[in-house]
Amino acid sequence: MQKQKARRLNKPAFSWMPPSPKQEQILYWWTPSSPFKDLAYFQAEGSVRCGKTVLADFSFVNWASYTYDQEEFALCSKTIGTAIRNQVRPLMKVLSVEPSYQVQFRRGREEGSHLTIYNSDTDHENVFWIYGGKDEASQDLIQGKTLAGILFDEPPLMPQSFINQGLARLSVEGAKAWFLNNPENPNHPLYIETTDPLTKDGKLYFLHLVMDDNPSLSEEAKNRIKSQWPIGSVYHKRYVLGLRAAAEGRVFPFFEEDPAAGYVVDKLPDHFTMFLAGLDYGISNPFVAQLWGLSGGVWYCIKDFEWDSLKRQKQKTNPEYIEDLARLCYWNDKPIQPLKFLIPPEEPGFQREAKQSKHFQLYNIRDAENAIMPGIEDLTTLLSLRRLKIYQKCESTIHGFANLLWDEKKQAQGIDMYIKGGSGAPDHATDCSRYIGREAAKQLRQMRIIT
Repeated sequence: MQKQKARRLNKPAFSWMPPSPKQEQILYWWTPSSPFKDLAYFQAEGSVRCGKTVLADFSFVNWASYTYDQEEFALCSKTIGTAIRNQVRPLMKVLSVEPSYQVQFRRGREEGSHLTIYNSDTDHENVFWIYGGKDEASQDLIQGKTLAGILFDEPPLMPQSFINQGLARLSVEGAKAWFLNNPENPNHPLYIETTDPLTKDGKLYFLHLVMDDNPSLSEEAKNRIKSQWPIGSVYHKRYVLGLRAAAEGRVFPFFEEDPAAGYVVDKLPDHFTMFLAGLDYGISNPFVAQLWGLSGGVWYCIKDFEWDSLKRQKQKTNPEYIEDLARLCYWNDKPIQPLKFLIPPEEPGFQREAKQSKHFQLYNIRDAENAIMPGIEDLTTLLSLRRLKIYQKCESTIHGFANLLWDEKKQAQGIDMYIKGGSGAPDHATDCSRYIGREAAKQLRQMRIIT
C-alpha cells in the first residue's frame, strides 16, 4: 500500500493545545495505568463545543493502533457525509502532525469508504470503516463484519437497530465501543436500552463535559454559543448545561407577545432584500401560509394566511388556495417572487398545481425540510438571537409560538414531539414557521450572520 500523510492541501497544520483534565481522561482512559482500562464501553456526553469529538476520534485510533494489528474498526455517524465532515477530515488533520502515523483514505461505493492507518511506532496497520446509520436499513451495511472496536458519533440520531447491530459485531478479544453525544431526552432508547444498563452493571465509563472543559474556546465564543438558546429552554439545558432533559411545557417558553419583549413588532422595515414563503397544507385541518422578508440581517414574518375549514364551515379547493397564496406574495402593492416557496414533500399534487398556475410568485416551489426537532431548534436560535421578529398583525403565527406545547406522553417514550391538534391548534402555524425557519437560518449561516 502506498501510504500518505493525512494533510489537507492549502491548510495550516493542526496545532495541539494542552488538554483540560476532562479531555485528558478521553485521551488516556484505556491506557495500562488507567483504572478504567478493562471496561469495554466508554461514553463522553456533554454540551456542544466541549471538545470531545476530535480528541475521542484521535484516542480511538491511538487505542486501536497500540492494541491491535491487521484488525477492522468502525467510525459511525448519522450519514457517511457527516462522518467524513465531522470525524474523518478533522482526524486526518490531527494525524498529519503525528510523525508516527500514515493514512490512506478511500471513498467508494463498491468496497465502502474507509481509512487505512499505519503506526510506525508499533508497526501496526488497521482499517477503519465509515458507516452512516440514517435508517433501519443501515444495519444491513454493517452486518457480517468482525470488529475490534466501534465509535458512534451522536448515536441518539441513529436507529437503535443500527447500534445493536454494531455492538453485535464486536467479537475480537478486548473489543471496545465508544459513544459520543450531546444529551437527549432521559427516556431516549439509547439510554434505556444500551448505555444506562451498561453503566448500572459497571461496564461503561461515563464522562460528562461542558464548554469550560474545552480550553480552545474563548469566553467570547462561549457567550456567543450560549446566546443561541434562551435560559429555560430544553436546548439550553442540553446544549449549554450538557444535561439530559425532557421537553416540558411550552416549546418556546421565552416567547412573549408584548412588543416590549422584542419578539413581536408593531412596525416593519420599508425594504426587504429577500423573501421566503411556505405553507402547512390542510383539508380538515387548518391551511396556513406565511411570507417572510429579510432586512438588515433580520427575518420578519410580515404576512400570514390561515383557513380553518371547520371554523369557517367551508372547505376551499386547491385553485382557491393558490389564489390566496398569490395574494399573500405582495409587498408595497406589488407582486414579489420569494426566493423559495416551501411546501411539504408530502403534498406533490398541490406543488404541481401551484407550479402550473399563472402566478409567477409561485414558480420557485421547493420541498420543505420536514425534520421536526432541527426546525424547532432553528426557530429557537433565530428568536433568541433576535434574528426573527413577528409582525403584530400575523395573529396565526403569534398564536403558534405562544401556545405550542410539548407532548408529555411522547416524552415518556423518549420522543421529542409537540402536541398535534386539529381546528384551532397552534401546531399548524408553527409547522409553517418551521419550514421557512430552516431555510431562513440556512441563508443567515451562508452570510455568516449566525453560526
